[in-house]
Amino acid sequence: MQNFYIISGGPGSGKTSIINGLAKQGIPCMPEAGRAIIQDQIAIGGPALPWADKSAFAELMLCWEMRSYRQAQQWQGPVLFDRGIPDVMGYLLLNNLPVPAHIEKAAQSFQYNLQVFLAPPWPDIYTTDNERKQSELEATATYNMMVTVYSKLGYTINLLPLTTVEERVQFLIKTIRN
Repeated sequence: MQNFYIISGGPGSGKTSIINGLAKQGIPCMPEAGRAIIQDQIAIGGPALPWADKSAFAELMLCWEMRSYRQAQQWQGPVLFDRGIPDVMGYLLLNNLPVPAHIEKAAQSFQYNLQVFLAPPWPDIYTTDNERKQSELEATATYNMMVTVYSKLGYTINLLPLTTVEERVQFLIKTIRN
């Protein structure tokens, strides 16, 4: 899907703020799976949490991302995704877990625009919260894994500038509309 663009990177690098800024500009955006899954699993006492059952967490992220992809097909024009199916592969690899064949097939079957936007680590804005418990070191490792996974899948990496949210939003709008 030429109009499906992924924003990925490590946690705490400003992805969600950018997605929110793009949504305010009227661009359809698909939210991140991880945070919502964590909130839901905590609310119901479920085990599919990144600090409990990483494989179950990955399966729920895959389901979320495939649903988001299908939902996005209803829109015309560009759609931005706060992470995508390849991120599930990266999550598993980062945690030294095998990537099941069905997840590899999903990453190959659900195609996004080959230009993926990565938010590099940015210690000046990094914070933790109830859902984001990773250290800055883990955030950097996540970013590095996303570079590896997306590159191996044939995506072109486009780094987001370390600047204001507004400038990052304008950078993305200009890039996806050209």
